[in-house]
Amino acid sequence: MSIAVRVGESLGVAVRAVTDLGSGHGWTLHRAELADGRAVFVKAAADRAGVFAAEAAGLRWLGEGNSALVPPVLAAEHGMLVLPWLPDAAPSPAAADRFGRDLALLHANSPDVFGAPWPGWIAELPQDNTPGEGPWARWYAERRLRPFVSRTAEVLSADGVRLLERVMDAIEELAGPPEPPARIHGDLWSGNLRWTGERVMLIDPAAHGGHRETDLAMLALFGAPHLDRVLAAYEQTRPLAAGWRSRVPLHQLHPLLVHVALFGAGYRAQTLAAARAALSG
Repeated sequence: MSIAVRVGESLGVAVRAVTDLGSGHGWTLHRAELADGRAVFVKAAADRAGVFAAEAAGLRWLGEGNSALVPPVLAAEHGMLVLPWLPDAAPSPAAADRFGRDLALLHANSPDVFGAPWPGWIAELPQDNTPGEGPWARWYAERRLRPFVSRTAEVLSADGVRLLERVMDAIEELAGPPEPPARIHGDLWSGNLRWTGERVMLIDPAAHGGHRETDLAMLALFGAPHLDRVLAAYEQTRPLAAGWRSRVPLHQLHPLLVHVALFGAGYRAQTLAAARAALSG
């Protein structure tokens, strides 16, 4: 069936037009205009049902923590994920301030355990969401770092693997004060922020119960608009533990290993630099 037919059947509304927006990570992207005047965003692939189910579950779960930050899931079936079409606006200081506050409130709504009750994915890669009550440091080492170190061992080389193993061996000392599980996006780089004018909305989550510093470290990894304002508003709403800036490289290790797995040796040096920085504190 065509995208138009599948969207129409899922939403119960005729589709006037579909515009193809390109592709990425094994799926295609579309804008569909509905007969009732709405526009929707569609991500589609016949063999990505598990990825779309995880993304839908993550968006709904994040919405339970703070519905202001995520769009509603309109459909997740027929090899598609359908969301409202979000307006696109230039990043503004006011929206950054609101985002910092909203993100702090989301993180404060604890899921009580690390992990999530659905199979995890980040981009097209599976990741282990097995729930655990803590501590976060060991959960992060065993469910996030170790699987991706194994996946990327050939690219990292023996010396690189040994360096990452040193981080995992010392993880309890490196992780800072214990914190309760936070409801985190899990892949919070700037490309997954939609600046809609008054606010920021989040898309493409790898959501799970994790450490709130992970989302903030991911925002910093590749840069985000008005990041200083986002962080200031966050800290005013829910202050971070002392020394959090020194722990940023530790939290960046997982997304960097994901990039090594996806894109290869171009991210090796940055990953190993983060590992050394994590060890040095």
